[in-house]
Amino acid sequence: MTGEPLDYGQYEEGRHVNYWELDPTFRDEVERLYPDDEFAWAEEKLADFGEVVGHEIADNADRVDKEGHELRTYDKDGNVVNDVQYHPLQLENDRLAYERGIVSDAWRAPDGRDEPLGLQHTLAMQNLLCYVDAGFVCPVSMTTGAAIVLDKFGDNEYCEEYLDHLTTDDLEAFVEGAMFLTEKQGGSDVGANEVRAEPTDEEDVYELHGEKWFCSNIDAEGTLALARRPDAPEGTDGLSLFIVPHTKRNGELNDQVYRRLKDKMGTIAVPTGEVEFEGAEAYLVGEPEKGFKYMTAMLNFERLTNAGGSLGIMGRSLLESKIYAANREAFGDTIDQYPLMRRDLVDMQTDYDAASAYVYEASRIYDRYERYEADADDERSDTEVHDIGEERAYKLMRLLVPIAKYKLGRLAVDTASYAMEVKGGNGYVREFVTERLLRDAQVTPIWEGTSNILSLDVLRVLEKEESHEALFPFVRERLDAVEHPHLESLAETVESEFESLQAAMVSLATGDPDYAQHEAKELADYIFDVVTATLLLERAQDEIDDEENARKALVAEWFVETRFRQSEARGITDGEKLPDEYFEEVVAFAPVDPDALVDTAPADD
Repeated sequence: MTGEPLDYGQYEEGRHVNYWELDPTFRDEVERLYPDDEFAWAEEKLADFGEVVGHEIADNADRVDKEGHELRTYDKDGNVVNDVQYHPLQLENDRLAYERGIVSDAWRAPDGRDEPLGLQHTLAMQNLLCYVDAGFVCPVSMTTGAAIVLDKFGDNEYCEEYLDHLTTDDLEAFVEGAMFLTEKQGGSDVGANEVRAEPTDEEDVYELHGEKWFCSNIDAEGTLALARRPDAPEGTDGLSLFIVPHTKRNGELNDQVYRRLKDKMGTIAVPTGEVEFEGAEAYLVGEPEKGFKYMTAMLNFERLTNAGGSLGIMGRSLLESKIYAANREAFGDTIDQYPLMRRDLVDMQTDYDAASAYVYEASRIYDRYERYEADADDERSDTEVHDIGEERAYKLMRLLVPIAKYKLGRLAVDTASYAMEVKGGNGYVREFVTERLLRDAQVTPIWEGTSNILSLDVLRVLEKEESHEALFPFVRERLDAVEHPHLESLAETVESEFESLQAAMVSLATGDPDYAQHEAKELADYIFDVVTATLLLERAQDEIDDEENARKALVAEWFVETRFRQSEARGITDGEKLPDEYFEEVVAFAPVDPDALVDTAPADD
């Protein structure tokens, strides 16, 4: 057990730093996420990216947010040009991120490797990027998501061509992706979509007519859109998926109009607008009328990246708060020396550690499932990382991912809001980054499905996918592995909650469907808390075994204390003050001797 606590007082603010080096929680979770041989290669690349994001990309992102992009729909003669005039610093940020393989390394072997990395590499790099610009991560994520769909389901020359351009490491040939899903009358009810696809004389080539209401990365060349062919059924069963490029194969502008850019609250880096198709050339992806199924494969990844983006916002908000609290003097001392602020920062750190554990466990399971499919379909990777069965990986992925997106979106908003409060009036001013973090965070509960949609999806996967069959042993295995005396009593509390969770799931599964819908969000919250508690216990036990350090045991204790313990007078009279006594250990990562906690094991309630 070695190491000194991090000295946040040496920094003026959370920029011009290396985010990889300043986030031990992130580093630990990423190392767990990667297969060993891949992490050994990726560690240096992630450190380099953390440096670039913390310096050039951070500064550029602030300028882009203030000045934005412009859309020129028509030229002076009234001709449609659909010209998005990007801020030049956004183009520089594009180069800095894409040239470092944020997309391509998951598809093509980078220098120094014989094969690509898994999708976990893109997820980790996106997490770092969200420290400074969640809006920019949107096109990065959709580019990868579009590639996933074309790789899985594309079966014609058009799909192969666009897949090649979406995943190339040649920036001259590279194109970004997008997903045009939402229509004005439909929203979350995708089955109400009305855009129609008319066949042409060419096989797999159609013309689209109608409008899409929210189109992020509006001028992408690798755009995927849902539309309905003639005589197709109503609802989602009648939707087909198409590639709709910005320019047609002959180099002419495609037959569509970018009507306007949305005047958004945040995520200014990605231009979002309205598109009207006027016979736009489009290429069928896969089989007709299976478009919604294909799009859900992209949504799984998008929801994970949304959760990772929320995590990046939380990480930056926490860092800004720590640095400010270590420097701001009030009443004769820095404010991080006062018990109430110390408790607030420990709460924020615990939320961040908990969210990180959950998101990266969901990401690990998602990556393993994708590798199963890659090995079976095209043998792109023969890496032996199949530590869980394919069916179990699928069931867990389908349950954990929507909860990750739902919970992290809310946590990001709360964390960014409080980071603004820590800075007082300055936090509300545009010259300080916290107000932008909150503006950007506010979209994360909305993108890729609202909290209600995601909670209903949880009910759906429990009923149709029987995901509880994978969840129960997943939790049980981690609880059974707890050995340290300080953790055992915590595990008993979590065990009790786990039993109550199972009873709740049985009750909703066998009761009134309307009541189950009424309680859907409560159930998602409960699953998150129980699963996260077991993950924190697992990480705490591993840290004790591997490093003889018990810092994560303190994090696990405070998470269990604040989520599950039922104390008299809301705990005000119990004398518990872990955040004040162990502030340096939890917030600044000072090491903790595991033996020192044996005599202070939390009492059973």
